[in-house]
Amino acid sequence: MDVSQYMGMFLEESMDNLQTLNEALLDLEQEPNNIDKLNQIFRVAHTIKGMAATMGFNNIAELTHKMEDILSEFREGKLKVTRDVVTVLFDCLDTLEKMVSNVEDGNEEEIEISSVIKALERAAQIEESEISENEDLNEVSYLEQEDLIINLNEYDISVVKQAKNNGYNGVNIQISLREDTLLKSARAFLIVQELEAQGEIIKSFPATEDIENEQFDTELFFVVVTKKTKEEIKTLVSNISEVKDVKTSYVILNDNYESDSIKDIDLEEKNIIENEQLNSKEIISQDKKKETSVNNKRAHQSVRVDLQRIDKLMNMVSELVIYRTRLEQIVIDDKSQELIETLEQVERTTSDLQDLVMKIRMLPLEVVFNRFPRMIRDLSVELKKEINFVIEGSETELDRTVIDEIGEPLIHLLRNAADHGIESKEERIAKGKDPVGTIKLVAYQEGTKALIKVSDDGAGINLQKVKNKAEKIGISTEGLSDNDIRNLIFAQGFSTNTVVTDISGRGVGMDVVKTKISSLGGSVDVISEEGKGSTFIIKLPLTLQIIQALLVKVGDETLAISLGFIDRVIDYKEENVKKTNGEEVIIYRGNVIPLIRLNERLGIENKESKKKFIIIVKVGEKTVGLLVDSLFGQQEIVIKPLGKTLKSLKEYIGATILGNGLVTLILDVAALI
Repeated sequence: MDVSQYMGMFLEESMDNLQTLNEALLDLEQEPNNIDKLNQIFRVAHTIKGMAATMGFNNIAELTHKMEDILSEFREGKLKVTRDVVTVLFDCLDTLEKMVSNVEDGNEEEIEISSVIKALERAAQIEESEISENEDLNEVSYLEQEDLIINLNEYDISVVKQAKNNGYNGVNIQISLREDTLLKSARAFLIVQELEAQGEIIKSFPATEDIENEQFDTELFFVVVTKKTKEEIKTLVSNISEVKDVKTSYVILNDNYESDSIKDIDLEEKNIIENEQLNSKEIISQDKKKETSVNNKRAHQSVRVDLQRIDKLMNMVSELVIYRTRLEQIVIDDKSQELIETLEQVERTTSDLQDLVMKIRMLPLEVVFNRFPRMIRDLSVELKKEINFVIEGSETELDRTVIDEIGEPLIHLLRNAADHGIESKEERIAKGKDPVGTIKLVAYQEGTKALIKVSDDGAGINLQKVKNKAEKIGISTEGLSDNDIRNLIFAQGFSTNTVVTDISGRGVGMDVVKTKISSLGGSVDVISEEGKGSTFIIKLPLTLQIIQALLVKVGDETLAISLGFIDRVIDYKEENVKKTNGEEVIIYRGNVIPLIRLNERLGIENKESKKKFIIIVKVGEKTVGLLVDSLFGQQEIVIKPLGKTLKSLKEYIGATILGNGLVTLILDVAALI
């Protein structure tokens, strides 16, 4: 069976499911008696196993099957949820993630799973054969549908018996596939996905393993708990390709059932099933998402698009913006009223198209943030510290190019907070602090910027240590404010940690953070109070493709400066320029602001002009004045990369094409400061 066409779906779904397992296991560790969470973990693990078996990745299926053994022990009360057992399960998830990554990269290297399997077996303390026997003993009841008997164990019966008050329907589903269906297992997988999106599959016939291995003819039977009616379920399943026929009926469970059988079942009458152990929150949230849709053709309301296609669309829109700007220049020169009206319509359409493409490219920070709770949990175990991790604002959206790059700096900051920031339990108690340290990751949007804050209530930054280290590596701290001294930790090779560990102390973390964020057109600053904690503030542009910029003249060169950095523009007056510590500054509204003459900094020949301007820019907590010769006004520009030849020019983030066809460089204000 050729399943290569489903490879993309398998990889994407597997990574999503593994992340879901990571999050759910963290929750289960905090709430060991949460049956809802345990059921969710069991379902997701079973889905991963089924998908892997269908695609022929037997190692992944085998490892996940061993995970299910442990989860069965949890569910039956034979094994307690402890930190040690959860750690073994996390090791299992890490191994699964490596295996899926190898599949994605085309790496055929075999990952040794025997040690992980042995660890799982030791944790479960039960042989697979014993589990199978237990499962056989539990098959004590059944539901009938025409000539079909679906066995239900005691757990399933409790699900069926207790679900009534929440208003869920129990639906029997009989599905007939077309006789000429080539990939029956893959088609069954899509059917199972659709049913799981609508509720909970209580039982299936043939068994899930047989479906995964394509050991069935053309008939499939399911018992599902759902908010949908049997008619709605029938319509949804019928919309799936290669489904020949669908029959649905409500499940009737006699209230006077005995523990070893279910009697007098009438499948043509409606009854409602409820389960207090069912993850109702999950299903209800799925229902809320679906309420926005009027019809039932959910599968046709969204499509997966390759990211390269979206990038190509964005580039085409960028080109459109460039030509629109050139048209504006032509209209100004031509002064044709008819052209002006046509151009206004083009501008409106282009702007709407641009906004739409921007929104398509935006992703919530959640896709980055969701990996951090597990990381902090592992760090707290490794460092023997108790850490409470709080995430706020994960719904904040950023351009996917920014999302792709922001993960690495945040990992450095969070590891630094756990290692350097949070003190040991004993130290915190001695200082009168809560024994449990807190690390916060907060994100929100502010104008055209996204702000991300990483804060901790730990020891804070020791100024004297930073000064001593700075002097040692040849950095003078004379005349620097306390805030400037704190920001020295971003210098290359700077680390106050005297012990090199796997977590931090090699002097590369903060340098990497600064470099990466600057390359994204953003800034990073630190605020800290010794003994109370530190906060790192990252400011990032919402998008890196099209920005509003101020065009300026420096000598004979035209340059662009992003409006996101500009605070205000003032007239240049020679008498306002002073010197302090050999550096030029200006006095503006009682504030001393460093002055940068752009022609000197960029090596551009100076041209005398009657009137010059100072552009006051802010990067994080720093404010600087940039001296320019003249202003050309505000314009929407498209950022184009400089390419390999000019990549070494650190003062520029890219270039743009103006309306007159000239190429103009875009200043990297953060790098200048």
